[in-house]
Amino acid sequence: MARESESGTPVEPVYGPEALTGWDPATELGEPGAYPYTRGVYPTMYTGRPWTMRQYAGFGTAAESGARYRDLIAHGVTGLSVAFDLPTQMGYDSDAPLVRGEVGRVGVAVDSIEDMRELFDGIPLDRVSTSMTINAPAAVLLLLYELVAEERGIPGDRLTGTVQNDILKEYIARGTYIFPPRPSLRLTADLFAYCAAALPRWNTISVSGYHMAEAGASPAQEIAFTLADAVAYVRAALAAGMDVDDFGPRLSFFFVARTTLLEEVAKFRAARRMWARIMREEFGARDPRSWMLRFHTQTAGVQLTAQQPEANLVRVTVQALAAVLGGTQSLHTNAFDEAIALPTDKSARLALRTQQILAHETDLTATVDPFAGSYAVERLTDDVERAALGLLRRVEELGGAEAAIELGYQKGEIERNAYRIARETEAGERVVVGVNRFRLDEEEPYAPLRVDPALETRQRERLARLRARRDTRTADAALLALRAAAEGSANVLPPMKRALRAEATLGEVCDTLRSVWGTYQPPDAR
Repeated sequence: MARESESGTPVEPVYGPEALTGWDPATELGEPGAYPYTRGVYPTMYTGRPWTMRQYAGFGTAAESGARYRDLIAHGVTGLSVAFDLPTQMGYDSDAPLVRGEVGRVGVAVDSIEDMRELFDGIPLDRVSTSMTINAPAAVLLLLYELVAEERGIPGDRLTGTVQNDILKEYIARGTYIFPPRPSLRLTADLFAYCAAALPRWNTISVSGYHMAEAGASPAQEIAFTLADAVAYVRAALAAGMDVDDFGPRLSFFFVARTTLLEEVAKFRAARRMWARIMREEFGARDPRSWMLRFHTQTAGVQLTAQQPEANLVRVTVQALAAVLGGTQSLHTNAFDEAIALPTDKSARLALRTQQILAHETDLTATVDPFAGSYAVERLTDDVERAALGLLRRVEELGGAEAAIELGYQKGEIERNAYRIARETEAGERVVVGVNRFRLDEEEPYAPLRVDPALETRQRERLARLRARRDTRTADAALLALRAAAEGSANVLPPMKRALRAEATLGEVCDTLRSVWGTYQPPDAR
């Protein structure tokens, strides 16, 4: 009896040549580094060098997180990935009344250029690629990073990294939005244009399916809704007067890797093929770099269990294998204790060691795309692509990603799939080791990392000192100029940068934009 894939298509017990009837290898498969990039975006892939090994980290104060970054670099991390706390993600300063109890809890608090300096103290910004998981205030954090680099004499053309900057998925799955969709898309396009001139090597967006998957999206839903969002960003940039090849090569993506290894490999292959065709055929991109779907992968946080947490080491290894066999450009491996608390130094190091073992002790880097031509994987790739294209067409029928979001379409589809997964788990049809099968009578004690509750008070005091010593008139004048730009049609990043250089805070910048653009209210909250 056939099982169903996570996307709802049959998985047969045996696949043979008949699984690929009518399949044209030249069109569907191609060569690594060649259109439509089914086999990977680079000809040599990991045989030239391994993927970038990132570790997503951030907690407490800038000083504490900076120390963790320096430790990770010392242990072999080749790319940093910054986690910001919820107040920062929502555009509030640490002393805002709304954020009491949240400062530094799920990431690092960054209120001003002072915090950004401390966060990257002692880290060579021109030699480390930095990814920042930040969306609504992405422009603010990127400009703070650029300002710190400028203070050290590092020009913008030597900075490499990514800002997530994917606001549409926040309305669908994650919820850390600030402004309504229309001005948010304008801010995204402004950042594209600014980076094309000032930060040419920076990835201006990481269109994220990861958070949709964490909310319950199937693999087909994950890539369909992610690519639909990416199409909306391309259209917004084109409407702002940019040429597709001016920004297309700097677009990047962010996906999850689950434990269903074969379907995940198929998902990554299908996504590359779909994006190549969208960019070349729909948008007329001429630069082959614009056709390439380059992506970062994180192992599935939602699949980690607090029960028997050491078993997560095995889950993360399988998920990392799926990402590597699927051709990811960079990878974060979750720590085994993240279902309990923030990872400890030891668990973060073990997560990194998982990647290093895969890269240096296995033969995964010896050959490109080892699954190419596999009856099972090629058929699953076609199945995932077919299902995703159906969902993508439905989004287009509704008027595109933005219109579909306003109707609650993507959110509703994901919630229905999440409900199905929950029902199957509760019924025992979906096995979760340690949770609904192979349980222990008594869990072993575990000592998690704890954030010092006094850090919020210290961060508030730090902000008070900054406001007391800065040139308030200069900061206020810069914020007024930012407001004028937001009211008009000029790019808001240059005046925003001047305000941040004058030591305006993240919250003050975002409040200025809120006063012009308003805040978003989801349809079910109106």
